Amino acid sequence: MDYQKILEEIHQEVLPLVDKGKVADYIPELANVDRNKFGIYLLTLDDNAYAVGDVLEKFSIQSISKVFMLALTISHLGEKVYDRVDVEPSGDPFNSLVQLEHESGIPRNPFINSGALVITDMMISSFADPRAEFLEYVRDLVGQADVFCNKKVAASEKEHGFKNAAMVNLMKSFGNIENDVDEVLDLYFEFCSIEMTCSELARAFRVFANHGRGVIDTKKYITESQFKRITAIMQTCGFYDEAGEFAFRVGLPGKSGVGGGIAAILPDKYSIVTWSPGLNKKGNSLAGMKALELFTTKTGTSIF
Repeated sequence: MDYQKILEEIHQEVLPLVDKGKVADYIPELANVDRNKFGIYLLTLDDNAYAVGDVLEKFSIQSISKVFMLALTISHLGEKVYDRVDVEPSGDPFNSLVQLEHESGIPRNPFINSGALVITDMMISSFADPRAEFLEYVRDLVGQADVFCNKKVAASEKEHGFKNAAMVNLMKSFGNIENDVDEVLDLYFEFCSIEMTCSELARAFRVFANHGRGVIDTKKYITESQFKRITAIMQTCGFYDEAGEFAFRVGLPGKSGVGGGIAAILPDKYSIVTWSPGLNKKGNSLAGMKALELFTTKTGTSIF
């Protein structure tokens, strides 16, 4: 299959959508991102790479980091992670407080903001230096050391993160946050502010496409059972309240972020990453969603 030709065709087809979405300007630092950017990067398990567009430019991965947060935490704590975070799709916006109040401070899943805040709290309780532990883990997945948090983006999120602060305080009132709320928020904002290129993110996600094992070094990051569960949560909860639409149109487990990135996998075959900062009303990349729909349609590859 001529993947390069297919990616080039997709690029041309989604160009009219690239400048139509809205950047995540509720995080002021992200309001400065050029919404005309677009990249798509495919990486196979046998180490073939295909790319079009702005695939070597760093961008804020935002909620995509929640996959790495969950993987690291579950590899350390095991199944008891799910005692404090559920695994159901939310059906509500990623920063909703309504369900959290109704369900006694237990987040619906680890990929909405409240769920990731609880995971962050677990990391603080589990690691002497969770910041260093997490960065080292992500750098290990990517296979390079120059992966960093963007301090300006993290500060911008903190300055305007009122709903996240409300969530963590609400969960604290229900006893589902063990540590200082400011410490949890600061660390969470830093994790979301990690920057990567499409190619770096594809390398990190290829580990998940390979059932939690490194492709080059064969290091085991998560067990087969943990891979199964994380992949299932990506499929059902990876796109906020648009997860069903993504499964219907694309058919790959993945995770989006309001920085405009989408990372997805076909287990045993490939990882694929798109980046286009213009978002639809649900907070997912407008051109990125369409690009991945076209990719699985043209290649006939999905989990279904």
